[in-house]
Amino acid sequence: MKKRFTCLILLAVTAAVLSGCWSRKEMSELAIVLGAGIDRAPGNQVMLTLQLALPKGFKPGAGAGGEQPATWVVSETGRTVYDAQRKLAARLSRHIYWDHNAILVYGEDAARQGIRRYTNFFSRSTQTRETMWTMVARGKAKDILETVSVLENSSAMAAGCLARAGTGYAVKFINFKIMLATKGSNPVASRVEVVASGVTPAPDKEKPVRTKGVALTGTAVFREDKLAGWLDETETKGMLWLRDELEQDVVVLPSPSGPEKYSSIDIIQSHTKVEPQYDGKSVRFNVKIVTEGALREQQSTENITEPEVWNDLENKLAGAIEHQARLALNKARGEYGVDIFNFGTAFHRKYPREWAELQDRWDEVFTGAQVDFTVEAHLRHSGLVGRRTSLRE
Repeated sequence: MKKRFTCLILLAVTAAVLSGCWSRKEMSELAIVLGAGIDRAPGNQVMLTLQLALPKGFKPGAGAGGEQPATWVVSETGRTVYDAQRKLAARLSRHIYWDHNAILVYGEDAARQGIRRYTNFFSRSTQTRETMWTMVARGKAKDILETVSVLENSSAMAAGCLARAGTGYAVKFINFKIMLATKGSNPVASRVEVVASGVTPAPDKEKPVRTKGVALTGTAVFREDKLAGWLDETETKGMLWLRDELEQDVVVLPSPSGPEKYSSIDIIQSHTKVEPQYDGKSVRFNVKIVTEGALREQQSTENITEPEVWNDLENKLAGAIEHQARLALNKARGEYGVDIFNFGTAFHRKYPREWAELQDRWDEVFTGAQVDFTVEAHLRHSGLVGRRTSLRE
């Protein structure tokens, strides 16, 4: 009887502890993080900046030019990221809630110093998200989070939308961690900058307000965990071609009739194959890019359905793609001396035994390797004007 009574007491206590709502926090108790920034602070300290949602501001008219701001930006310094967060928590009347965080931005100085010391907190924390977009600011991360967005409720949400759109390079935190831990390729991340975003009418002012927002303007290139430099937007497209990660793009080409008029080619799909060759002494790569595009705009008046005109555009498209790829390749090898194209991964896959000997000096091997290109570009249709499927059909 005594044992039965003891079992009942244990069951009752267990049921009470495991009840679903015991640790629940109401929305009114949460400080919802939309964006986070890491900057280097004096004295080898860390400055953590959080962009927090103001629920009253998430309504029509809020944000830039609105009566009620949609976000609140707060910063604190500490010896570690967690130390800075604990200091912030002591200042806030609500619990810091990370589940809606869209972006993690590293300041330029922090990234040049080495970001492993900062990523460790976000890797270990059970509260932060591994799907947040990872970016490097040209300047301070704090400045990025202090901007506003006219179309979105916050600049962090706007930066997240730009990353999802796939118009440049974007990487999630979990994939960035994998790049940091993988030999044979160095990490890359989105470069984000503060830019003039336009003019917003202001009801209470005579003149409209000129607002500043954020834009993805290229790629941050790392050598191991330290920022080595940047790729601009054209070089970023070349990097995406080489990494077989180009999702969409528009290539503007001179029209066949002359350089003063242009044609716009929309990339429909593409595929890149990297084939390494190794003879025991030297490494060589054969890069084959096959892409399909559609003519979206033509300023000239030549008949696009003529075979010679059609073929001329295809050849120019192939040349433009190779030019972009070579720009990125030359910048990464000549200026930074790093492999950011996963060529090392391709070599490891084909030559696993040889890789064991080369992996510790791979960047040196990569910068001296010969790279040959083969680019095939096919136009599949020309829209509603001069419609055609393909001359090859």
